[in-house]
Amino acid sequence: MSSGSAIRGSRVGSSPMRPDERSEPAPRREVTYFCAAGHASQIRFAADAPAPETWDCPRCGQPAGLDGENPPGRLRAEPYKSHLAYVKERRSDEDAAKILAEALAKVRQRRGE
Repeated sequence: MSSGSAIRGSRVGSSPMRPDERSEPAPRREVTYFCAAGHASQIRFAADAPAPETWDCPRCGQPAGLDGENPPGRLRAEPYKSHLAYVKERRSDEDAAKILAEALAKVRQRRGE
């Protein structure tokens, strides 16, 4: 009778198997990024992959750069905008008045006024 496990020889919480002795991990290199808050983060990349100029700091989320003496500045937090604020950016007051008049005319027509 089966025990219900889909994978034989495994159990819940078991640790991953060791890498095969015949294989080697891919070559890697560590690149250090510095953020404006003073955090230094070592990020590992493949040895043949180019490192990006900026990386998000894992501790504070601000942009981090390769130059420790001159890190990138902090991001400016954008205030929350409502849907109405975005609509007002796209439409002028005259457009809004026209659209409102059309909508009111349709409502009045449906009501039989």
